[in-house]
Amino acid sequence: MTTPDANASVIDKICSLLRAAGSEEPSGASTTALARATGIARPTAHRLLASLADQGFVDRDATGNWSLGPEIYLLGSMAALRYDITDQARKIVQALATESGESAFLSARRGAETVCLLRVEGSFPLRSHVLYEGIRLPLGVASAGLAILAHLPDREVDEYLGDVDLVPEWGETHSATAIRHRVGHTRTTGFAVNPGLLVEGSWGLGAAVFDRAGGPAWALSLTGVETRFRDDRRRELGKMLLDAAHRLTVQLGARPA
Repeated sequence: MTTPDANASVIDKICSLLRAAGSEEPSGASTTALARATGIARPTAHRLLASLADQGFVDRDATGNWSLGPEIYLLGSMAALRYDITDQARKIVQALATESGESAFLSARRGAETVCLLRVEGSFPLRSHVLYEGIRLPLGVASAGLAILAHLPDREVDEYLGDVDLVPEWGETHSATAIRHRVGHTRTTGFAVNPGLLVEGSWGLGAAVFDRAGGPAWALSLTGVETRFRDDRRRELGKMLLDAAHRLTVQLGARPA
C-alpha cells in the first residue's frame, strides 16, 4: 500500500524534473542530465519522464532530449491570467534599459527562489550575461533575490537562512552571516547590490515590487560591468530602480483581481 509520504516523494521528484527540464529550454536535456540535476536515480527519472510524456507534460525529441510539453503550455497559459505580469511590466523594464543603458530584468518570487521572467538589453555595448529568462536562483543570490529577501519579515528571513546552506554552491560570500549583512544594507538603502559575487566584474542592483498584500512578490534589476556601477552612479541607478519599482507596484495594485 502506498503511503502519503511515498506519494509526496513522487510528487517532489516530478516537480524537480519539470523544473530541471524548464531550465534547459529550448534545447532540452538528456535523461542522465536531468537525473544528475535533480539527484534522482536515472532509472527512476526515466520512468517518471516517460509517464509525464504520456500525459503531454514533456516531449522527447529524436536525440533523446526531454523538453516541456504542450500540456505545460496550456496550463501555463491559463495560469498566466492570474500570475503573469510581464505585459504590465514590459514598458517599465524597457524604460529602465533605455534610461540606464544597462540590461534590465523582471524576476518573480517562487517559494525560496526567483525566476527571471523578462530581460531587455540596454544600449551599452559591454553587457553582463549572468541573468537570462527562465533562470532560477535562490533568495539572497543576485540582486533580485536579495531585494525580495530583505523585504520579508525577520521571522521568514531567519527561517530561510536557517534551512538553506548556499555556501557549497555559491561560496563563502553567500554564508548566512554575509547575506544578513547585505539584507541590512538593502533595508537601509531600499535597493540591493550584488558587487560581482556571481561573476567577477558583473554587478547588479535590485528593487522589490510588492503585491496587493504588501509582500515582495517580484523584483526589478539592472546588471552591467563594474565600471558602470561606481558609487555616484550606483546611487543614481538605485533611485531609478526604486522609482520604477514603485510605479509597477502601484500599477499592479490597480489591475483587476
